[in-house]
Amino acid sequence: MRPLARRGSRGEAARPACDPAPSRLAYRLERMWLRPWVRRIARVGLPLTALASAVAWYVSEPVRVAAVTDRVAELRRAVEERPEFMVKLLAVDGASPELAQAVRDSVEISFPISSFDLDLDALHADVSSIDAVAQARVRIKPGGVLQVEITERQPALVWRRWDGLILVDETGHPIAATERRADWPELPLIAGEGANDAAEEAVRLYAAAEPLKDRLRGLARMGERRWDLVLTNNQRIMLPEERAVAALERLLAIHEARDLLDRDIAAVDLRLPKRPTLRLTTHAVEELRRIRNLAPIGEEDQ
Repeated sequence: MRPLARRGSRGEAARPACDPAPSRLAYRLERMWLRPWVRRIARVGLPLTALASAVAWYVSEPVRVAAVTDRVAELRRAVEERPEFMVKLLAVDGASPELAQAVRDSVEISFPISSFDLDLDALHADVSSIDAVAQARVRIKPGGVLQVEITERQPALVWRRWDGLILVDETGHPIAATERRADWPELPLIAGEGANDAAEEAVRLYAAAEPLKDRLRGLARMGERRWDLVLTNNQRIMLPEERAVAALERLLAIHEARDLLDRDIAAVDLRLPKRPTLRLTTHAVEELRRIRNLAPIGEEDQ
């Protein structure tokens, strides 16, 4: 018997071997995976997208949204209403009793209240809007105290308007109304439309008119342009629009030397600095006419 030939012998045809190279698709996927942005998307972007989709699906139900919102509100309120965050008192410093009460009325806060519910900027604006307040500072002090520090405006003049008397500071800012002039006898009086706009000049005029303080009744604003100094016996000093203080000081120098204002003069017109004018009283005019109408001495004898 002939022995059987072994596999793979030269006499037989060789079977094709398996190709170890990857397919074209696998090769392209492998090359794409080597790019950093692809790996970043696969490792970070896809999980985040899946998570966001899950959250969006979960919160798409109104019932779940309401439950989450209520829970967050409860947690926030539990933190905000802790004792260390509660404000229990209001303290107003640097103000008179009347102004302090006006500040308390403007605040309108029910205590206790959480400090998270307080709008300090809005409170500052409300307090600063009060006429008598020059400056204000609002802060929360330890111990649950809402402190309002006030710099109060000081009245410098009494402004007589068509609707009553108004106290104004030295800049002309209104402070408060007053019913009687006698309540503020130490304050100078100004009158006329727009008189408060020239309050600073009025203060300087009052300082310059110190020698006439016993006769000075007030300052009247004329045409919102200039001042008239009103003295007793209806005597007036009509001041110019510009350099009114200097014109008044010159007149007072003449008065000190000649007693000008003690004579029968109804008004001194200083509106034209180079040509001051005197207006006599009715009695003085009649007396002057009588003197002029007198016959010259010796004329009757002729």
